[in-house]
Amino acid sequence: MAIQVQGAGGSIIEAGAFAAEGMHSILKPQDYGALGHYRAVLTTGTIGAGMAALGELVQMRWVDTTRFCIIFEVSVLEFFNVATAWTSGRFLFDVILSTAWTVDGTGGNAVAVTDPQLQLRPSAMGATLFSTGFRLATTAALGAGTKTLNTLPMGATYGRVDAVAVKHHIPQSNVVATVSPAAGPGIELLHPDIGAGEHPIVLAQNEGISIRATVPATGTWTASFLVKWCEVTAF
Repeated sequence: MAIQVQGAGGSIIEAGAFAAEGMHSILKPQDYGALGHYRAVLTTGTIGAGMAALGELVQMRWVDTTRFCIIFEVSVLEFFNVATAWTSGRFLFDVILSTAWTVDGTGGNAVAVTDPQLQLRPSAMGATLFSTGFRLATTAALGAGTKTLNTLPMGATYGRVDAVAVKHHIPQSNVVATVSPAAGPGIELLHPDIGAGEHPIVLAQNEGISIRATVPATGTWTASFLVKWCEVTAF
Protein backbone atom coordinates (compact mmCIF):
# COMPACT_ATOMS: atom_id res chain seq x y z
CA MET A 1 0.00 0.00 0.00
CA ALA A 2 1.28 3.44 -0.89
CA ILE A 3 0.03 6.83 0.31
CA GLN A 4 0.51 10.30 -1.13
CA VAL A 5 -0.23 13.50 0.82
CA GLN A 6 0.01 16.95 -0.71
CA GLY A 7 1.50 19.56 1.61
CA ALA A 8 0.35 23.17 1.88
CA GLY A 9 3.11 24.30 -0.52
CA GLY A 10 2.11 21.78 -3.18
CA SER A 11 4.84 19.22 -2.49
CA ILE A 12 3.86 15.55 -2.55
CA ILE A 13 4.73 13.54 0.56
CA GLU A 14 5.01 9.83 -0.16
CA ALA A 15 4.86 6.83 2.15
CA GLY A 16 4.81 3.10 1.63
CA ALA A 17 6.04 1.68 -1.68
CA PHE A 18 7.27 5.05 -2.98
CA ALA A 19 10.81 6.26 -2.56
CA ALA A 20 11.07 8.19 0.71
CA GLU A 21 10.03 11.83 0.60
CA GLY A 22 10.46 13.80 3.83
CA MET A 23 7.65 15.65 5.57
CA HIS A 24 8.31 18.89 7.43
CA SER A 25 6.29 19.09 10.64
CA ILE A 26 6.19 21.34 13.68
CA LEU A 27 5.06 20.05 17.05
CA LYS A 28 2.63 22.42 18.72
CA PRO A 29 1.46 22.76 22.34
CA GLN A 30 -1.88 21.43 23.51
CA ASP A 31 -4.71 23.61 22.10
CA TYR A 32 -6.07 25.91 24.81
CA GLY A 33 -8.57 28.27 23.16
CA ALA A 34 -9.34 31.17 25.50
CA LEU A 35 -7.56 29.42 28.41
CA GLY A 36 -3.82 28.75 28.52
CA HIS A 37 -0.58 27.07 29.54
CA TYR A 38 0.96 27.93 32.92
CA ARG A 39 3.97 27.19 35.11
CA ALA A 40 5.00 28.23 38.61
CA VAL A 41 8.04 27.87 40.84
CA LEU A 42 6.80 27.52 44.42
CA THR A 43 9.03 27.97 47.48
CA THR A 44 7.76 27.30 50.98
CA GLY A 45 8.49 29.40 54.02
CA THR A 46 10.70 27.95 56.76
CA ILE A 47 8.98 24.77 57.89
CA GLY A 48 9.31 24.18 61.62
CA ALA A 49 10.80 21.02 63.10
CA GLY A 50 8.59 18.04 63.73
CA MET A 51 6.27 18.14 60.74
CA ALA A 52 4.18 14.97 60.59
CA ALA A 53 4.99 12.41 57.92
CA LEU A 54 3.47 13.10 54.48
CA GLY A 55 2.74 16.72 55.30
CA GLU A 56 1.16 18.58 52.36
CA LEU A 57 3.27 21.48 51.12
CA VAL A 58 1.47 22.36 47.84
CA GLN A 59 -2.22 21.83 47.07
CA MET A 60 -3.92 22.35 43.69
CA ARG A 61 -7.68 21.80 43.86
CA TRP A 62 -9.58 22.18 40.57
CA VAL A 63 -13.04 23.70 41.09
CA ASP A 64 -14.20 24.60 37.57
CA THR A 65 -17.39 22.75 36.61
CA THR A 66 -16.93 22.36 32.85
CA ARG A 67 -13.24 22.70 31.97
CA PHE A 68 -10.17 20.58 32.70
CA CYS A 69 -6.64 20.95 34.06
CA ILE A 70 -3.85 18.86 32.48
CA ILE A 71 -0.84 18.38 34.77
CA PHE A 72 2.30 18.18 32.63
CA GLU A 73 5.07 18.17 35.26
CA VAL A 74 5.67 18.25 39.00
CA SER A 75 9.31 18.50 40.14
CA VAL A 76 11.27 19.03 43.36
CA LEU A 77 13.93 21.64 42.59
CA GLU A 78 15.81 21.81 45.89
CA PHE A 79 15.37 21.70 49.65
CA PHE A 80 17.46 23.48 52.26
CA ASN A 81 18.12 22.81 55.94
CA VAL A 82 17.87 26.40 57.24
CA ALA A 83 19.34 26.58 60.75
CA THR A 84 18.65 23.52 62.90
CA ALA A 85 20.04 20.23 61.58
CA TRP A 86 17.90 17.23 60.89
CA THR A 87 18.78 13.98 62.49
CA SER A 88 20.46 11.82 59.88
CA GLY A 89 17.84 9.86 58.01
CA ARG A 90 15.57 9.32 55.03
CA PHE A 91 13.48 11.89 53.19
CA LEU A 92 10.53 11.44 50.83
CA PHE A 93 8.72 13.80 48.46
CA ASP A 94 5.69 12.61 46.51
CA VAL A 95 2.73 13.83 44.45
CA ILE A 96 -0.70 12.33 45.10
CA LEU A 97 -4.13 12.68 43.52
CA SER A 98 -7.32 13.52 45.45
CA THR A 99 -10.98 13.17 44.47
CA ALA A 100 -14.21 14.46 46.10
CA TRP A 101 -12.24 17.55 47.20
CA THR A 102 -15.12 19.74 48.33
CA VAL A 103 -13.42 22.07 50.87
CA ASP A 104 -10.07 23.83 50.35
CA GLY A 105 -7.11 23.08 52.57
CA THR A 106 -6.06 25.53 55.26
CA GLY A 107 -2.90 27.28 56.43
CA GLY A 108 -0.03 28.64 54.36
CA ASN A 109 -0.80 31.21 51.68
CA ALA A 110 -2.90 31.20 48.52
CA VAL A 111 -0.68 31.25 45.42
CA ALA A 112 -0.99 34.54 43.51
CA VAL A 113 -2.78 33.78 40.24
CA THR A 114 -4.32 37.13 39.22
CA ASP A 115 -3.80 38.17 35.58
CA PRO A 116 -1.11 38.30 34.13
CA GLN A 117 0.51 35.80 36.49
CA LEU A 118 1.81 32.36 35.40
CA GLN A 119 0.76 32.44 31.70
CA LEU A 120 3.40 31.34 29.18
CA ARG A 121 1.97 33.80 26.62
CA PRO A 122 0.44 36.61 28.69
CA SER A 123 -0.92 38.60 25.73
CA ALA A 124 -2.98 35.70 24.40
CA MET A 125 -3.78 33.45 27.37
CA GLY A 126 -6.40 33.92 30.03
CA ALA A 127 -5.73 34.01 33.75
CA THR A 128 -5.58 30.57 35.33
CA LEU A 129 -8.88 29.21 36.65
CA PHE A 130 -7.25 28.32 39.99
CA SER A 131 -9.19 31.10 41.73
CA THR A 132 -9.34 28.94 44.87
CA GLY A 133 -7.68 25.79 46.13
CA PHE A 134 -4.07 26.62 45.14
CA ARG A 135 -2.06 26.83 48.37
CA LEU A 136 1.61 26.82 49.45
CA ALA A 137 2.95 26.02 52.92
CA THR A 138 4.65 28.73 54.97
CA THR A 139 5.77 27.51 58.43
CA ALA A 140 3.93 24.18 58.69
CA ALA A 141 2.14 21.59 56.59
CA LEU A 142 -1.19 22.62 55.08
CA GLY A 143 -4.49 21.48 56.55
CA ALA A 144 -6.02 18.76 54.39
CA GLY A 145 -9.44 20.26 53.67
CA THR A 146 -12.19 17.79 52.76
CA LYS A 147 -11.06 15.27 50.15
CA THR A 148 -10.34 11.63 49.44
CA LEU A 149 -6.65 10.92 48.91
CA ASN A 150 -5.63 8.11 46.61
CA THR A 151 -4.07 5.17 48.43
CA LEU A 152 -0.81 5.40 46.45
CA PRO A 153 1.11 8.42 45.10
CA MET A 154 1.59 9.10 41.39
CA GLY A 155 5.31 9.85 41.72
CA ALA A 156 7.98 10.06 44.41
CA THR A 157 11.65 10.57 45.19
CA TYR A 158 13.64 9.27 48.17
CA GLY A 159 17.07 9.87 49.69
CA ARG A 160 19.00 10.58 52.87
CA VAL A 161 20.12 13.74 54.68
CA ASP A 162 23.03 14.28 57.06
CA ALA A 163 22.87 15.71 60.57
CA VAL A 164 24.52 18.98 59.46
CA ALA A 165 22.93 22.43 59.72
CA VAL A 166 22.63 24.81 56.75
CA LYS A 167 22.91 22.25 53.99
CA HIS A 168 21.34 22.31 50.53
CA HIS A 169 20.02 19.24 48.79
CA ILE A 170 18.94 18.42 45.26
CA PRO A 171 17.31 15.00 45.14
CA GLN A 172 19.16 13.78 42.02
CA SER A 173 22.51 14.08 43.76
CA ASN A 174 21.27 14.14 47.39
CA VAL A 175 23.73 16.37 49.34
CA VAL A 176 25.06 19.15 47.10
CA ALA A 177 26.93 21.73 49.19
CA THR A 178 27.37 22.94 52.74
CA VAL A 179 27.07 26.69 52.13
CA SER A 180 25.54 27.42 48.72
CA PRO A 181 23.90 24.97 46.35
CA ALA A 182 25.39 23.78 43.09
CA ALA A 183 23.26 24.27 39.99
CA GLY A 184 20.99 21.36 39.21
CA PRO A 185 17.64 20.47 37.66
CA GLY A 186 16.11 18.79 40.68
CA ILE A 187 14.06 15.69 39.99
CA GLU A 188 10.71 15.04 38.34
CA LEU A 189 7.97 13.50 40.45
CA LEU A 190 5.62 13.43 37.47
CA HIS A 191 6.32 14.09 33.77
CA PRO A 192 4.33 11.91 31.35
CA ASP A 193 5.81 11.37 27.88
CA ILE A 194 2.71 12.32 25.90
CA GLY A 195 4.54 11.84 22.60
CA ALA A 196 5.14 8.20 23.53
CA GLY A 197 1.48 7.67 24.39
CA GLU A 198 1.60 8.23 28.15
CA HIS A 199 -1.42 9.91 29.74
CA PRO A 200 -1.12 13.01 31.97
CA ILE A 201 -3.19 13.63 35.09
CA VAL A 202 -6.38 15.40 33.96
CA LEU A 203 -8.34 17.12 36.72
CA ALA A 204 -12.10 17.63 36.59
CA GLN A 205 -14.21 19.47 39.19
CA ASN A 206 -13.21 18.78 42.81
CA GLU A 207 -10.14 16.78 41.88
CA GLY A 208 -6.59 17.86 42.64
CA ILE A 209 -3.01 17.06 43.49
CA SER A 210 -0.85 17.59 46.57
CA ILE A 211 2.93 17.61 46.92
CA ARG A 212 3.86 15.99 50.24
CA ALA A 213 7.05 15.42 52.22
CA THR A 214 8.44 13.31 55.01
CA VAL A 215 11.76 14.42 56.56
CA PRO A 216 13.76 13.40 59.64
CA ALA A 217 13.11 15.04 63.00
CA THR A 218 14.45 18.33 64.43
CA GLY A 219 15.38 20.20 61.23
CA THR A 220 13.99 23.54 60.03
CA TRP A 221 13.85 23.76 56.24
CA THR A 222 12.44 25.13 52.99
CA ALA A 223 11.68 23.44 49.68
CA SER A 224 11.12 24.59 46.09
CA PHE A 225 8.95 22.96 43.43
CA LEU A 226 8.10 23.43 39.74
CA VAL A 227 4.58 22.76 38.41
CA LYS A 228 3.51 22.94 34.73
CA TRP A 229 -0.09 22.64 33.57
CA CYS A 230 -2.60 23.54 30.86
CA GLU A 231 -6.28 24.46 31.14
CA VAL A 232 -8.62 23.31 28.35
CA THR A 233 -12.29 22.97 27.45
CA ALA A 234 -11.92 19.35 26.30
CA PHE A 235 -9.31 16.59 26.32
